[in-house]
Parts: sequence; structure tokens; C-alpha cells
Amino acid sequence: MQHDTPPVFRFAPSPNGLLHLGHAHSALLNQKICRKMAGRYLLRLEDIDQTRCTPQLESQMLEDLRWLGIEWEEPVRRQSEHFADYAAALEKLRRMGLVYPSFMTRGEIKRAVAELEVQGDTWPRDPDGSPHYPGPERDWSVEQGDAMRHSKAKHAWRLDMKRALEQVGEALTWWEADLGGAGQRQPIPATPEAWGDVILARSDTPTSYHLAVTVDDALQGVTHVVRGRDLYEATSVHRLLQKLLGLSEPVYHHHDLVIDDDGRKLSKSDGDVSLKALRQNGVEAAEIERFFRFSTP
Repeated sequence: MQHDTPPVFRFAPSPNGLLHLGHAHSALLNQKICRKMAGRYLLRLEDIDQTRCTPQLESQMLEDLRWLGIEWEEPVRRQSEHFADYAAALEKLRRMGLVYPSFMTRGEIKRAVAELEVQGDTWPRDPDGSPHYPGPERDWSVEQGDAMRHSKAKHAWRLDMKRALEQVGEALTWWEADLGGAGQRQPIPATPEAWGDVILARSDTPTSYHLAVTVDDALQGVTHVVRGRDLYEATSVHRLLQKLLGLSEPVYHHHDLVIDDDGRKLSKSDGDVSLKALRQNGVEAAEIERFFRFSTP
């Protein structure tokens, strides 16, 4: 895949907690590869969760990134300011007959799957361990779904995976590149069916991570996605959405995760040591680069 214009990279954190060393690793690696390839570096804030994402956390995040020496183009794209873009993509899929409203709660899904497994069925689960959706709504008529939506407010819009794959009609792959090394690329078979009928939006949140990140990468002209290996399997869903929506296909590089002494990946929700705390304890940004064996460009 040849590009006549500079390659475009992006770092896309969620301002729902304090950044830690895992974020620093990804942000610095993106910048290192971007500079090596004379590319453009974008910052995107994935703040679709308006409850957990706050202006205070966003401000702290930007401060931490500047302290690390990360430089990005302005303006910063905030997902919360572009819900119309995701609504348009969802509507396109709806007109194609590829999405349906689902109404089962998490508790109802759990109980339904447990009952099926008690009967001896082995119910499929996605790569994150969540059960595929067991509800009947994918087989309802549009009129049935609309009637239920009007009588029961809470619902989620799901991709009908079987119909989506039939629509594509071909095996999908994505390009995985060793961007930190020689830059060699290899095609990786995409297996979106492993995810079942993924959620693309909810009645109270007009998009999901899968839909928003796919639309954003295309609208921002991102050519190279450098992110952690915890998102490797999710790339199958993103590749399917790109194909269905007629969006551009970036090259991917999924880097190793930063793990603790117990082999667990670092997490904001688990209260792992933040960059803010490291700064307050006198750690210098140059020490972070040396920790990851990054040389200052």
C-alpha cells in the first residue's frame, strides 16, 4: 500500500482515568515511528462515555502527554463532538438491513446463556469472553423492532454478523506491519464472526468503540494504527466495518503491552501508578523514554 502523502498516525486515549506507563509506551512508540516515517501525528480523545470522561481528566491527560514530549497537530478530535458522524454510519448500515435493535439486559443475557449451557449446549463467546447475543430480535421484522423500541426505551443496536458477512461475500484480511523493525507486512485473516452480533450503539450512547474508531480513522485519514495487542482481535470487526461502509484501510501494528510483576496488563480502573504520580515523585520524562529504550529523536 503506497501513500503519496505523509503517513498519518494517531494516539487515541480515553479521558476516563489517569494515564499510566502503558499509555506512555503507546504514545511514545507512535511518535517514534511517526517521526521515522516523516508522518503526521494526531491526538484523538475517545470520550463517548460522558459519565466517566470529564474535563478535569482530559486536562490532566493533555498535561501528562506534553510532559512526555508528545507533539500533535491541532485541533484535537473529541468523539463527543462528532456523534453525527457515527449516526450517519449507523444509518447507512441500517438501510442495508445489517443492524437490529436488541432489548435483553446483561443480566438477561447471562441467565439465558446459563440455561442453554445447563441443557448441554456450548454457547459461543467472543475473544473477550463475553457470550454471543442469544436474543431473537435479529429475526424480527423492522415493524416488530420499531414497536418494541417505542414501548421499551432502552436498547442496543447490534450488527447482524451473519448478514454482514453475506453482504461482504469474501474472506477479509488486514495488513499487520513490523513498524518498529524492518517494516515488513503480512496479511492476517480477519475473523469477525468470532465476535457475534457486536453492539454498534445504544439508546443512551449513539456509538460504540468499534463503530467510532473505524469512522474516525477514515475521516482523519489515518494510514497507520499503532496500538496494543489487547486490540488485535478487535481489528477483525474494524476491518468488516471498513468494508461495509466503504472506508479506507490502514496498516496496523499491535505492540506488546506493559505488564506488572504478576503478568497483568496495566489498567486505569485497577489504580496502577499514574504518570501524574510518577511526576510528583520526581521522575523525569527522559527516564520514561530510557525505560522503554526509546532514543529521543
